[in-house]
Amino acid sequence: MKQHTLLIKCQDTKGLVFKISSILLLHQLNIEQNNEFVDKIHNTFFMRTEISGELDSKMLLAEVCAALPSDAEVRLSTQDKKSIVIFATKENHCLGDLLIRHNSGDLDANILAVISNHASLENLAEKFEIPYYHIESEGISRQEHETKIIELCKTLNPDFLILAKYMRILSPSFVESFPNQIINIHHSFLPAFIGANPYKQAYERGVKIIGATAHFVNNQLDEGPIISQDTIQIDHSYTWQDMQKAGRDVEKVVLARALKLALEDRIFLHNNRTIIF
Repeated sequence: MKQHTLLIKCQDTKGLVFKISSILLLHQLNIEQNNEFVDKIHNTFFMRTEISGELDSKMLLAEVCAALPSDAEVRLSTQDKKSIVIFATKENHCLGDLLIRHNSGDLDANILAVISNHASLENLAEKFEIPYYHIESEGISRQEHETKIIELCKTLNPDFLILAKYMRILSPSFVESFPNQIINIHHSFLPAFIGANPYKQAYERGVKIIGATAHFVNNQLDEGPIISQDTIQIDHSYTWQDMQKAGRDVEKVVLARALKLALEDRIFLHNNRTIIF
């Protein structure tokens, strides 16, 4: 039986769950899982509902929207496998982890391609039979380089672009080409140590934990809505190189966790925050 996920964000008012569930019942749809949350500060209601049954999506969406406040954002997602493109530079641990998860069936997505500004990871992608696009950045402007990538991604048409240690800052025009579709892994527990060399920054600050953060990309460096974070304990004996080595495992886990949440339509964007079911 066909399964869908209904995602709703709107102004909170009384009776919303009753109205929505009544419409689903009228359409002979079964609710298999339901999650709700109200942001009382902003009076905003969030609801994620997994439903099964045969449906007319246009009719269902029209009826749900008519029953909700005028500011409602409503989306009906099928549970078909989504597609991603992975970006990487030279470090292989995040890319390799995603490829292994995909190969074992733990990453439920179609990997359309790996894109890099270096050729060094091509052999890794080839081992998993994933197309690899080496788009050289040397000798051309940043705009020319990004234009080539944008054109390729528009052709591939992925649901998400995953920056698996892609060590280039994306321009506002690039980010605007893929709104709320770009997920980055940053090697610090944001908002601490934004930008380059966070492990060196952490070492100089004498921290006792290090971490990683997966977030959506916006036009502010490492300041997009946070999806997932984790940390590990360290002590005074760690050099910044030791921190870098220890942090790789955290980076892999956090990125994979964030991607899973995105693929399963579990993330709502709310200002610069995320609501996750």
